[in-house]
Amino acid sequence: MRVSSGIFFIGFIPCWLLLTSTTAAQQQCADRLNFTPVNQPNLIEWSKFPDFTLPFPVIYGGPRFTDSQASPLRHGFSHLVDVKDSEFGSLVKASQRAVVYYGVVTGLNQPWGDIESPWGNDLNAYRVKWDQFLSGLAGGQKNAAGLYVLPVSRFALDIERFLETDSRILKLKTDTRVPAQYRTLTDADFVAAYKKAMRNLYAEAIRYMRQHADFTNVSMTSYADTPVLNTYLNVPTFSWADWTTNLSRTNYMVQDSVGRGIGGPYYEQLDALSPSDYYYYDYPNPLAPDYLAYLLFHVEVNRAWSSKPVVPWVWLRYHDSSTSYPNFIQPFMAEATAIFPFFSGASGLWLWENPTLAPNRTDNYATYEYFTHGLYRLSRFADMFQGAYERVIETPARDLMDKQLPVWRGVVKDNKILIAAQNPYAADGQKTSLTVRYKGWQQVIELTGREVYLCRVDMGTVTATEPELADVSVYPNPTQSTLLVSFGQLPTRSTTLTLLNTNGQPVVIKRVDRAKQSIDVGHLPVGLYVLQIQNETGIQTKKILITH
Repeated sequence: MRVSSGIFFIGFIPCWLLLTSTTAAQQQCADRLNFTPVNQPNLIEWSKFPDFTLPFPVIYGGPRFTDSQASPLRHGFSHLVDVKDSEFGSLVKASQRAVVYYGVVTGLNQPWGDIESPWGNDLNAYRVKWDQFLSGLAGGQKNAAGLYVLPVSRFALDIERFLETDSRILKLKTDTRVPAQYRTLTDADFVAAYKKAMRNLYAEAIRYMRQHADFTNVSMTSYADTPVLNTYLNVPTFSWADWTTNLSRTNYMVQDSVGRGIGGPYYEQLDALSPSDYYYYDYPNPLAPDYLAYLLFHVEVNRAWSSKPVVPWVWLRYHDSSTSYPNFIQPFMAEATAIFPFFSGASGLWLWENPTLAPNRTDNYATYEYFTHGLYRLSRFADMFQGAYERVIETPARDLMDKQLPVWRGVVKDNKILIAAQNPYAADGQKTSLTVRYKGWQQVIELTGREVYLCRVDMGTVTATEPELADVSVYPNPTQSTLLVSFGQLPTRSTTLTLLNTNGQPVVIKRVDRAKQSIDVGHLPVGLYVLQIQNETGIQTKKILITH
């Protein structure tokens, strides 16, 4: 929905005011709706929100309760997982349905499902199982090419049957269910054989489905099978440059066969990536405030490794390994979770709920309303995410978590900047002054407690202070081992050098701390690269050829 220059916002306060800056700027904020959270169990009151839409896919996998009018589709969500028979066709089209296939591996008493072993499995039994699922989903309907016609547009595999680390893989070596020919291998060969076989086994599952169903208009994803897997606690352990350039930080299941980058037979068949962004710690636990940087880290780091769309899975309860499970997350966490991922580059969101929770539970689902409220606030500025726009990410989420800093992200379009900000580390009512910047413009904003700030500012005509990067020379080019980047003088603004491979993935990131900066490239494969030289005044790119 496009936000007009007039003042017509339904249900929230228009706040046109002059800001103190080098030039007067107008600010327009999506303030909070005045709504009373639901106070009855097992109920979500959709009608308290106006109808609205967003320009991204937002999949609703939560409970439906008594709703039979596809209400989430009128309140920011684009797809439903649970569709009632009375809704399909009249209220819900195939393009608005999403499905999760949980039983890809389990239920057959096979080594893959039982001990996470890729060896000794009856693949024919699996193929029968996969065919039965596709047939049931399609109602047996096939097209002229003999492919099942799936009445969905979002299809997610939930496999979760591989051993993530070498140490866990090696424990499998002593299991007599593993064929002797593998158990007699050296440890290194056993690990290598396991990884290759498991990548191929995963690939077989997705390949079979693609060969037997029509996925022409269906986006295929796989829960948590993304380039970077991590625990909540280890994000600050490695630098941002290391997270985004060191292949050993990535999930081997989506690495190519030669171990030089992201790829491989499973990854290549995915249309989108679905990191798991569930939270573990509730306030006042000292680790709880890291939740927002943790969420954005998943988006940003996986976008650094892959050009595929990133659609995080989010859950409004704490992770089932948490001592807080199955409690709901805090209201301000739910609202921030609905807003911030899009500023970091997420292409959508998948809101999940555990289908195995006891059906007779009586919970208060007000947290769902706070999440929906976050989507509603974001929808007031939907036009900022359409057409040509630029994201402003001043500090990687990893560094925000490490330094426990307030989170802010921006989107710039037509000399206007939309700013989302929150200080998850603040106490209730605490005031936080935060400076936001874009090129030559900057502004101090004030945050209150852990409330989500969401405002658009007219920056006027924004020009960079040029020509700060004008005197840059890069040599030798071609180079074999070392690249020198020479400035006329040390830049007065923070400047970053990023070397990208032809897939657009950063392989070296370096902060400039001297007038003549060297970059070691001797460890990189021969080929063409792009060097980005960037600070807030602008960006230059230069093609670099590495030879050996």
